[in-house]
Amino acid sequence: MPDTTTLPRPPFDPEFVPFLEAMDARGRFHLTTEMLPRMREPDMTEARLDDGLRARGLERRSITVPGHRGDPIALAVIQRIGRTGTAACAYAIHGGGMVFGHHLGNLDSYDDWLLVHDVVLVSPDYRLAPEHPDPYPVEDCYAGLVWTAAHADELGIDPDRIVLVGQSAGAGLAAGTALLSRDRHGPAVIGQVLVSPMLDDRDATLSARQFESVGVADREMTRFGWDAYLGDRRGGDDVSIYAAPGRATDLSGLPPAYVDCGSAEVFRDETVAFAGALWAAGVQAELHVWPGAFHGSTSMMPDATLSRRAVTALRDWTGRLLDPTP
Repeated sequence: MPDTTTLPRPPFDPEFVPFLEAMDARGRFHLTTEMLPRMREPDMTEARLDDGLRARGLERRSITVPGHRGDPIALAVIQRIGRTGTAACAYAIHGGGMVFGHHLGNLDSYDDWLLVHDVVLVSPDYRLAPEHPDPYPVEDCYAGLVWTAAHADELGIDPDRIVLVGQSAGAGLAAGTALLSRDRHGPAVIGQVLVSPMLDDRDATLSARQFESVGVADREMTRFGWDAYLGDRRGGDDVSIYAAPGRATDLSGLPPAYVDCGSAEVFRDETVAFAGALWAAGVQAELHVWPGAFHGSTSMMPDATLSRRAVTALRDWTGRLLDPTP
């Protein structure tokens, strides 16, 4: 294996460098099991979240539904206040390396969906590893999707216009949920948005080696997540395509996909490979590799030029998906 201290790698966009240097100055982040309870807490209280949503003309409710094996999980349902009729659904799965994050933690970042496209956003509170390893997270996400489609009328959702949305581990779970729905003849999904997806447990890409202890969500952190999710099976033969969609050899029959990543992040190569596998299977996919972007740069530095370009590209793709009329 090449020495990662001297392995050439693409540079970060200059606008991102001060942020990353400030992170490095605080010392490298090493994720441990003891940190997980704090990292699973939402960024704000539910009352503050609801106040912020109402200020933007949105409302939230929580519904308890059957998850994997019938165990209860929560779904957050957000929509425009006073909306009538039916709308498309963005089924949005949060990230966090399969081990942290919260289903209410990123709801204030979906204004493009909620305000521009007037969708109903549904966010599942899937259970996390290592307490709930594979298949709990992806099966919880699929169970929530099945419930959402079956109760579309009461949610005000058009069951023929459901889009799977995720970032990082959430994008990997979205891809796994799409595969489950295809193979089980589950709910129809018209699209999948996979932002910097965590797809492959085998840790065999060049980008993984390039970003060892570099940037955000580096190789060490992703290994931690896969170990928690898969245990001793990580990298072995006994891992399903639903847990690690990057292992899938047949992606035919999947919905169109928006796939993006940064050129300077650990998931770059598995993301590009997945887009190529979609094309090879005859599936339409739009791939963006943002030059110099690090993992999570769009959400961590939303005002940066490259972040704004990424948001615009996704908004344009979503608009074409939800309203294909010129």
